[in-house]
Amino acid sequence: MNASRNMAADPGRGFDEAVLGALFSDCPQPLYVLDDDLRLVGFNDAARRGGAFPLEGALGRTLGHWARGLHHKSVEAVLREVLATGTAATGVEVRTPDSAQTPVRVLTVSAFRLGIAGDGVRGLALTVEDVTDRYRARVRLGVLRDAGVRIGSSLDIVPTAQELADVSVPGLADVTIVDVLDSVLRGDVPSPNSLGHRLLLRCAGYRCVHPADGRHAPELGGVLEPTLTDRYRHILAKRRALLISGRSPEEARATGHKLVPEGTAHAHLAVPLCARGGVLGLVRFYRPFTPVPFDTDDLRLAGELARHTALCLDNARLYTRERSVARILQSSLRPPHVPGHDAVQTAHSYLPSSTSGDWFDIIPLSGARVALVVGEPPTRGIRAAVTMGGMRAAIGALASLDLPPEEVLERVHELVTRLDAEESRHPEDTLDSRRSGTSCLYTVYDPVSRRCTLASAGHPPPVLARPGDAPAFAHVPVGPALGHGRGRYRSVRTELPEGTIMVLCNPVLLHAAGVGSEEQLARLGDALRPQDRPLEEICESVLKGLATQRDPTSDGVLLLARTFALGGDRVASWTLPNDPVAVGEARHRTERHLRDWGLSDLVFTASVVVSELVTNAVRYSEGPIRLRLVRDHALIIEVTDDSSTAPQLRQAEDDDEHGRGLSITSQLTERWGTRREHRGKTIWAELAVPDGAAGSA
Repeated sequence: MNASRNMAADPGRGFDEAVLGALFSDCPQPLYVLDDDLRLVGFNDAARRGGAFPLEGALGRTLGHWARGLHHKSVEAVLREVLATGTAATGVEVRTPDSAQTPVRVLTVSAFRLGIAGDGVRGLALTVEDVTDRYRARVRLGVLRDAGVRIGSSLDIVPTAQELADVSVPGLADVTIVDVLDSVLRGDVPSPNSLGHRLLLRCAGYRCVHPADGRHAPELGGVLEPTLTDRYRHILAKRRALLISGRSPEEARATGHKLVPEGTAHAHLAVPLCARGGVLGLVRFYRPFTPVPFDTDDLRLAGELARHTALCLDNARLYTRERSVARILQSSLRPPHVPGHDAVQTAHSYLPSSTSGDWFDIIPLSGARVALVVGEPPTRGIRAAVTMGGMRAAIGALASLDLPPEEVLERVHELVTRLDAEESRHPEDTLDSRRSGTSCLYTVYDPVSRRCTLASAGHPPPVLARPGDAPAFAHVPVGPALGHGRGRYRSVRTELPEGTIMVLCNPVLLHAAGVGSEEQLARLGDALRPQDRPLEEICESVLKGLATQRDPTSDGVLLLARTFALGGDRVASWTLPNDPVAVGEARHRTERHLRDWGLSDLVFTASVVVSELVTNAVRYSEGPIRLRLVRDHALIIEVTDDSSTAPQLRQAEDDDEHGRGLSITSQLTERWGTRREHRGKTIWAELAVPDGAAGSA
């Protein structure tokens, strides 16, 4: 009755009190009422039944006594501001203090000021919601997002494993240890049948939420204890995760520390690393400090991390395997040793840092000449090694024909263009398999004339350090890289005094043009001085001076050559008339000169060879004939005429009048051949010199 009369006398006021009372008591969300001193003066039934705090004896107490999670300076500051300004605060996130007994909780607090017209501010109304599950879900999503960005940033196995450990701590675990099978580190993956036998697991990644606890950390690369390996064997064999939870933190810590926190963690999660049908290793997650055990959501997150990391590890394993195969292939295709040569003294160095196929070659040529070759393919890996082997074989075959340097590059260019055109018809091939873009520098040095002929296909020219002069780049017309453009190359000849040092290297070590080339030459000049030092010592100095600024992802190839000269005591040359009488004169001069050189044992054989070659020149040429003898590691006989027709070796029949000269020459000599000259040709032959006679007068 009284209520009805009050509502009739003041219907608005009665309606507000009734509605607000019903709203406060029936609201499903916990509500708390605080006075202006932040003491609890009321709460609804929802707060009593399922609120975030125990409310027995809480009325009249401050936040610090009944809501310890909200007893924080930042929360009190927010509530004081709401009281002062009247502006409501919504969704303020608060984390309760973490302890060994109480897991951390995440709460959201909303507050608005309570007041009655004419009575002023009466207090605050609070709503508190426990969003711990949502917070943990958000953390898990953050871990997955970070894993997608950070894991697999490199193609190295150990850094990839460490990235998994870094991403999972502290979002998923307090301690993470990543173990990889020893065979995976070598680029192999064990077969499923081998998982039942003795396994060797090595630590590849470790992270702890407390770095100070690292005294118990496993050593990177260390082998997992055999007893633990046996424990995880069934996980690797069955490829199923293992979840161990339920022990209290106090019971776990009572077991003491070990090398790994097997006994210190109350929650333990082990997940195999599997990719593409193979098992690569194991990742272990521990919670020795966080009292919350692992749950099924954590297990799903660990599985996602393991699957993503396993794919990245397998990519790194495949890259490691390919790099190892490429290195082995490159080593087998490079020259096993550099032969000595009377034309030049050489020293070389090779800095392997990637799987590129950079190469150099020293090819003996006829007439005591030598070819120096440096090249760089455009690709990496196994294909680069195959390209290197093909280029070396092609250039070596063309060099044996005594072709000029520019013609060697032109023919190799045609070969590269044709092979790439054939491969381009197959859609499964990629641009990485192309040979086009290979650079090459081809030089030929003649110790008799002391001339060097150079040609370049997209490769920096060599540096020439003449005695007493500063180093300088050789003036070489640089043509397009092999397989690019029209493939027209030009050569240049330059005379080199005896003792000149030629520096040939790939573009990684020395760039001929652009900013810093003068600085490179100055640094190179310092490394070359003094030039009379042993060439191996100079090579080390040059390498230190050039390797500091090289690209660490590419190989460095360095070849040094100090030139020698063959003087008159080792070379004899005569010009003979184109007349049959010249054959006898050639024999007589050859016999006399060989006796002067102390090569009497070769007089008969050399006379027969000279007679046949000069007779051939008289028969098929018209101009004067030049005969030259060179005493090198072998006795070299050269006959030059003005005929451009190259002789052909054939088997003469019994009734043939001609055709036996070259057949006799090939049987009496070690090797013979023909090379083109500016005018005409030269037929040469080599006779083996008896031991001890090559260097005697």
